Amino acid sequence: METSQQGCPMVLKVRKKVTALPGCPMSKCMDLLGGCWTPEVLWSLSEGPRRFSELRRDSPFISAKVMTSRLRDLEARGVLTRHVMPTSPPTVEYELTDLGKELLPAIKSIVEVGSRLLLRDSPGELSSDALLTSDTISRP
Repeated sequence: METSQQGCPMVLKVRKKVTALPGCPMSKCMDLLGGCWTPEVLWSLSEGPRRFSELRRDSPFISAKVMTSRLRDLEARGVLTRHVMPTSPPTVEYELTDLGKELLPAIKSIVEVGSRLLLRDSPGELSSDALLTSDTISRP
């Protein structure tokens, strides 16, 4: 702690209160992406419309119950759309909306940074060819 010339502790001036914005853009965006498995679902849909079984195959660690919950939540938030095909039995496809597509560059950046972190943290175990990098990521 700093002291004044008289040897007393200096008291910092209290700043004038700055009024906060009504909402934080970062929090709003992270509210969409922060759900359990949400980035994985969006990443799977980045290649185009997918059926439920294809999404499950893309992310085998997600249970059917959780996948259903994520898809319903993302549909309610306007991130994806659900199309029921008139087939027997009915087929359902999920597709990103414009809002969902806007989130993809952020997810792609996260994947690229994660790949570099994996290389940094375990250089002897992983090769750069085995990881997703900006050169090998084929999704938008």
